[in-house]
Amino acid sequence: MVNTATRRETGPTVIDVSETTFQQEIIERSQRTPVIIDFWAPWCGPCRTLGPILEKLANEARGAWVLAKINVDENPRLSQAFRVQGIPAVIAVSKGEIVDQFSGVLPESRVREWLMGIVATAPQIIEEDLAAMEQSNPQEAMARYRAAIAQNPGDGEPRVKLARMLLLAGDLAAAETLRGVPAASPHYSLAQAMLPLADFLALDAAPPDAQGSDASFRTAAQLARDSQYAPAIDSLLDIVARDRAYGNDAARKALLGLFALLGNEDERVVSGRRKLANALF
Repeated sequence: MVNTATRRETGPTVIDVSETTFQQEIIERSQRTPVIIDFWAPWCGPCRTLGPILEKLANEARGAWVLAKINVDENPRLSQAFRVQGIPAVIAVSKGEIVDQFSGVLPESRVREWLMGIVATAPQIIEEDLAAMEQSNPQEAMARYRAAIAQNPGDGEPRVKLARMLLLAGDLAAAETLRGVPAASPHYSLAQAMLPLADFLALDAAPPDAQGSDASFRTAAQLARDSQYAPAIDSLLDIVARDRAYGNDAARKALLGLFALLGNEDERVVSGRRKLANALF
């Protein structure tokens, strides 16, 4: 447990909350994402056991829910408002309402099971179209996709949308997300098309003395990582045209991954598909 004299390095999944930030960080945030409140104090021995468990699970959840840490010594009115009788006390809030709670220390397996129940019963928070949020607040959009996955693990759509954002951000967790799309999902074929792109974007840059298709392939990966998709597509098309067998058809697979990433309506994809057809036939 962190001493309150030292500021916690908070991320999007673990936040320190005070009386000043309570409305924004718990009431308003819980309208979009379940918030788990951990009432604790630095002198509390059991808190030092439970706190790290909650923080670990919050980081694993990656935005499906948020852990709000409230120091009862520094925020006595909040503990009074929630009628906290002893600590540690853990309270789940969704849509501004308390949905469940427990006190004392539970083993990690029990805490995990309790949290799964909270997320599974939380109101559906994925929206039909999060395209605008993906641009304006990508971390929040990804958190909503992760929450949707936690609510319905068999739904491939939020997995594909999350993986797309991860690929655009260069996050290698995209591959694991894509592999989680069930074979029965209508989004499975799209996930499979995008999967080779994860390895492609992870390639190291071509060394200065590199030549031939390998150099071009790695240069194309660098261009794609830098969001220079048009020249990346052109470079891959050149490889397909002159060295189709390179890397067990790696250039064509990377192209299809980029097309899936950018979407069929993208002009670069429309042009690229036409050029690919000409190169192949």
